[in-house]
Amino acid sequence: MSVIAIVVIVVVVLAILVGLFVLLPRARAQARVKRRERELDTRRERAVSEHREVAETHDRQADLAEQRARIAEQEARRDRAEAELRKEKASLHERGLADHELIEDHEREEFAGTSGAYDEGGEARTTYEREELHTTYEGDEPRTTYEGDEPRSTSRS
Repeated sequence: MSVIAIVVIVVVVLAILVGLFVLLPRARAQARVKRRERELDTRRERAVSEHREVAETHDRQADLAEQRARIAEQEARRDRAEAELRKEKASLHERGLADHELIEDHEREEFAGTSGAYDEGGEARTTYEREELHTTYEGDEPRTTYEGDEPRSTSRS
């Protein structure tokens, strides 16, 4: 072997060793970066999954809360309507227009001459006529009618 061949072999071996010492750390660094990127991707996917699960849970809870709110609103409307009905009945009793509801048919003679047995004109009303009494409001003005009659204005006490 010639000296030139030995020098060439030594230079090639040294170039390979230098290449390994220089390129190997870079390859390891790139491998670490890729490993970290894969780990980060895994963590992202896990975070996305957790956030979506929490979002779905909150959506379900919000839907349930909205349904409960609608039910509560309907119950409140029903209670307001019941209260309004009771106020109207109280108003009728207060003005003496519902006294007939307080007097049974068998008590009619006992209460003869009172407002519960007579209409606004002082005429005796039968059970049938009393059931046909209607009070409506035009603005703030109450209008009392007996079915078949023209409306009569009544004043509130």
